[in-house]
Amino acid sequence: MRSIGNTGLRVQPIGLGGMPLSIQGRPDERTGRAVIEAFLAGGGNFIDTAISYCFDNTDLGHNERLIAATLKALGRTDVIVATKGGLTRPNGQWDVDCTPGWLRHCCEQSARDLGAPIALYYLHAVDPNVPLAESLGELVKLRDEGTIAAIGLSNVTARHVDEALALTPIAAVQNRCNVLEARDVKSGLVARCGELGIAYVPYSPVGGHWGHRKLAANADVARIAAKHGTSPHAIAIAWLLALGPHVLPIPGASKVASIENSLTAAALTLDTDDLAVLDRLNTPRR
Repeated sequence: MRSIGNTGLRVQPIGLGGMPLSIQGRPDERTGRAVIEAFLAGGGNFIDTAISYCFDNTDLGHNERLIAATLKALGRTDVIVATKGGLTRPNGQWDVDCTPGWLRHCCEQSARDLGAPIALYYLHAVDPNVPLAESLGELVKLRDEGTIAAIGLSNVTARHVDEALALTPIAAVQNRCNVLEARDVKSGLVARCGELGIAYVPYSPVGGHWGHRKLAANADVARIAAKHGTSPHAIAIAWLLALGPHVLPIPGASKVASIENSLTAAALTLDTDDLAVLDRLNTPRR
């Protein structure tokens, strides 16, 4: 079990990223529920979602409602669901809107769909047109009102984290990170979060379809996977887990087999030779 920052919440080390179940190309609802059920059956208890995981603005909240309905049908009240606000989906695009009014609208709708208080609520991105203090200030109000329990940041830099910490405690940082795209590892942000007692939650932990293909074609990764009797996919997630006990990868899935494979990474122990080989995958060639 790993801690979600300073919240007192403890979860299994691998979460479920809900986005593929609700955006373009999403599976039917029956399959979506089956993926969530398989994750829970495998011991998972931490699900990541967002009000903007949907087709477009007419479909806002689709992923949250799918998760809530599945948990209700199973009678599960012990699962930690984190969600996010601050994006809009005009015609299926991803636009940032972190004005206080829109954040409150998003959060209150999410609370109706998921139930309040929301255990962890992220600012989905930093809005270049709105001071971070204004956006966070609204989330602090929502926390003080009891709508959310803890605040997180997503798609941020170390500077954003420092600016936020001057205003309020931050429980988690969620950024894109994987063995092929390790900017936050090289910059020291992953380690810094650990020092500050902040959970680091990497999304796209295998790098999406591009990452899947590249890892599958890499002979060194294939050798490490064969050594451990697993897949390159699981090896990539195990690499993230080895970065520190504060790291909580959230692989997405639209198929039952995919999330079942992701969960096996928690039982893998990569040795120093494995880690050295994998670290070189994200080292630029000179």
